Amino acid sequence: MITRVDPRLRREAEEFGLKFTCESCAHFDPEPRRCANGYPTAPHCAVDLAVAETLLFCKGFELG
Repeated sequence: MITRVDPRLRREAEEFGLKFTCESCAHFDPEPRRCANGYPTAPHCAVDLAVAETLLFCKGFELG
């Protein structure tokens, strides 16, 4: 799901500690930096909300 990043999202993500990147997902294997489910990680890794215009949320994300 693609979501537009606006000031409200930035503020709420900071306030509530929103986790959405591969690095926070239970399916992410940090050593080879890949998803255990086979999903691509490039669009979801190290996203900086301060500069991002959109977010691509992964359908397989599960907080790890």
